[in-house]
Amino acid sequence: MQLLRYKLNGFEKLTLKQKTLVYYLSQATLFGRDITFDQFGKYNLRIRKMLEVVYCDLTVPHDSEDFRAMEVYLKRVWFSSGIYHHYGCEKFRPGFSAEWLREQLGKVDARQLPLRPGETLEQFCDELFPVVFDETVLPKRVNKADGEDLLLTSACHFYEGVTQQEAESFYDMMKQMHADVEMPPSYGLNSTLVKEDGKVQEQVWCSNGKYANAIRHVVYWLEKACEVAENEQQKKVISLLINYYESGDLNSFNQYCIEWLKEHDSSIDFINGFIEVYGDPLGLKGSWEGLVEYIDEEATKRTQTISRNAQWFEDHSPVNPRFRKPVVKGVSANVICAAMLGGDEYPSTAIGINLPNADWIRAQYGSKSITISNITDAYNKAAHGNGFKEEFVIDEATLSLIDQYGDVCDDLHTDLHECLGHGSGQLLPGVYPDALKAYGNTIEEARADLFGLYYIADPKLVELGLVPDGEAYKSQYYTYMMNGLMTQLIRITPGHQIEEAHMRNRALIAHWCYENGDAIRFVKREDKTYIEITDYVQLRHLIARLLAEVQRIKSEGDFEAARQLVERYAVKVDAVLHAEVLERYRRLNLAPYKGFINPMMLPVYDEHGAICDIQINYSETYAHQMLRYSSEYGTLI
Repeated sequence: MQLLRYKLNGFEKLTLKQKTLVYYLSQATLFGRDITFDQFGKYNLRIRKMLEVVYCDLTVPHDSEDFRAMEVYLKRVWFSSGIYHHYGCEKFRPGFSAEWLREQLGKVDARQLPLRPGETLEQFCDELFPVVFDETVLPKRVNKADGEDLLLTSACHFYEGVTQQEAESFYDMMKQMHADVEMPPSYGLNSTLVKEDGKVQEQVWCSNGKYANAIRHVVYWLEKACEVAENEQQKKVISLLINYYESGDLNSFNQYCIEWLKEHDSSIDFINGFIEVYGDPLGLKGSWEGLVEYIDEEATKRTQTISRNAQWFEDHSPVNPRFRKPVVKGVSANVICAAMLGGDEYPSTAIGINLPNADWIRAQYGSKSITISNITDAYNKAAHGNGFKEEFVIDEATLSLIDQYGDVCDDLHTDLHECLGHGSGQLLPGVYPDALKAYGNTIEEARADLFGLYYIADPKLVELGLVPDGEAYKSQYYTYMMNGLMTQLIRITPGHQIEEAHMRNRALIAHWCYENGDAIRFVKREDKTYIEITDYVQLRHLIARLLAEVQRIKSEGDFEAARQLVERYAVKVDAVLHAEVLERYRRLNLAPYKGFINPMMLPVYDEHGAICDIQINYSETYAHQMLRYSSEYGTLI
């Protein structure tokens, strides 16, 4: 793993009021951290605290192999908000022994450890050590294996004592009871489903429910932000989010989303709450995340061009006309600078986001899309000259193509994916948004990627001035197929299958196009495998065919077709090719995963105690930031 920094370009141009708003929203973003840790595993918070106590205690020798291995393990726990890999979801293997850790815990001040009232150190170790050291205990955070009970075999903390069948029946009944509701809530989004006294029920996440202490701190800073909002609509949006946090009512969340979509006049925006459902094997529960942002005005001209032409793209989509939106509403897209990352967006973060996720809100009110310019800029600078492309791209001509167009097309594909792809198409009447269940996330990401891939090769983009010429798209086609067929395997542990939804989506598209046409082939040169695209025009036709089928599956809620498509093309790994890719990558000495250290925001006060400036500091180390966050923003342990 490699930690990068992102710069707050143009922050100094914001007004004092805007800077203060960013600061308050950033505080609200950081106070949700413990929620994400707990959601990603029942024991994560206690394990994190235990390791941090040992890490900081000066009576523990720091020069041993065991301590150094524990330091690596702890840094991975920080990175992934728990003991499971942030991408692959498998449990980390500690490089230190249980005996060593037990000995060190005997040295530290027991008052610093997260012991429950009356709990002895021996009882504490007996509970936590199997979770850390026994590979058979809670081995995977999110299990998506076909044919297994996905809840009983997943360690994520969204369900307790509930089987998959019980959970699905609970929410199916809830939908049936409210089948005539015009504005249906996203059932289950903000709750833990538990069984108490034999009855299945929800523990709602709100300021008077589960996670109350963390949520109250988030609300406090949102209230401060409300005082310095840029306009009345933004103030209304923040107030609605506060109401939702206080009540836990998902109808309030719907109202918040609708009003958030109407707010277009401010420079500052944010995401704060239980949003994405990738961490739930059933695709219902929202992981907590936070992001504070301000507009990159120059780069936003690109996304605004796309959003202004949204109806043209929808009308010319290769999908069946009955699955298209007759009228595309409220599509807006901005390029933004991230000012603070939190929860499920930290340290590893998305480069583009499209919200809200509710299909009916998208259909009636539209969506907002963002591409995060300072994050992509940091990624691009880290990637240039590292030897990766030279190792895996087939020839100099293709390398030259990627060097010339790669960064432009990467950003553009992200824009098309977020702004148009997720916002395109429609469900047929009576189809529930979660009809595809465990396969829904993969199908949705594939749909958005396919939309972007199809249109990045369209002459319309040259006409709109978004790409310089009709050859540019080839760089995106090549890198996408190379990634889906080969290079994303660097993120997979030998012997494992593909689990993460975005990786499954890329594998699905690449393998389907490979197997259903003659546009792509594997080539061996000096015992190295490469992909060659022999026919870019045919490849676009294949992408169009697959987009049409994926949209049909989504629109009709065809679970069985989704299952077959994902299981056939998106899951399995060729062990021989995998071993080759891993060895070639190992020689490059590169980190397959990258994350970010947040900037420090330091308020400056005048003689009256009022904020007169917000200073940005980039000097904090990864370990210092993580320990400071645990100290300053630790609310649940």
